[in-house]
Amino acid sequence: MNNNEIHNELLRIVRDKLKCSAHNLDHVMRVYNLCLMLAEHEKNVDLDVLVPSALLHDIARVDEIQDKTGKTDHAVLGSKLAGDILKNMDYDKEKVEKIKHCILTHRYRTGNKPITIEAKILFDADKIDAIGAVGIARAFMLSGQSGQGLALSNSIDDYLSSNTAENGRIKNWSKHSALIEYEFKLKKIPDKLYTDKAKEISKERMKFMDEFFEKLKLELEGK
Repeated sequence: MNNNEIHNELLRIVRDKLKCSAHNLDHVMRVYNLCLMLAEHEKNVDLDVLVPSALLHDIARVDEIQDKTGKTDHAVLGSKLAGDILKNMDYDKEKVEKIKHCILTHRYRTGNKPITIEAKILFDADKIDAIGAVGIARAFMLSGQSGQGLALSNSIDDYLSSNTAENGRIKNWSKHSALIEYEFKLKKIPDKLYTDKAKEISKERMKFMDEFFEKLKLELEGK
C-alpha cells in the first residue's frame, strides 16, 4: 500500500470503530487538520508518524467509555491497537513504535508524557479541539449521549472519590457533566500545551469558553 491507500484504510477502520458522537470521525479529522497546521510551525516533523497517529489516536475511546470500572485507558489500549493495525499493513517498524508513543501520550489525564515533536503536536491538537466553541459543543454532545445533568448533584470531593479512577479516568460518564469537565480539565488545558502555536490558539478559544461557563454557573444558581 502507498501512503494514500494506508490513510484511506485507517479512516475506514476509525469510522467503523468510533460510535461516540463527541469522539467520532469529525473529531478525528479536526485533530488531523490541526496537526498539519501545527506541524507547519515546527521543525523536522515526520508526517509518516504524525498522520497515522492523528487518525488512530482515539481508536479505543469507545472501549474506555463503555468500561464502567474506569480501568480502561483509551490511550494505552489505543496504542496497542494502532500498533497491531499498522503492523498488519507492514508499516515501517520504527515508525510504528513512534506512532504508538504518540497515541500513548496524547491523553490529558495520564502519567505518560509526550517526548517527540510528533507526540507533542498530537497532544496539543487533541486538546485544542476540546476548547472554544467546538469544545463546548463536544462537551454537551458527550453529556447528552451519556445522560448527564447540567450541574453537580453532590460535593466535588464526593464526586472525585466515587467516580474517578487512577489518573483521573471517569468511571461512570452518566454521573459526569460538562461543567465538571470544564472545572477539572478544560480550563487547565492552556497550561498543559507544548507548542507555541497551540498556546496562541488556546488563548482566544479559552476566552470564549470561560465566559460561557461562568454565565452557565450564574444561571444554574438562578442569578
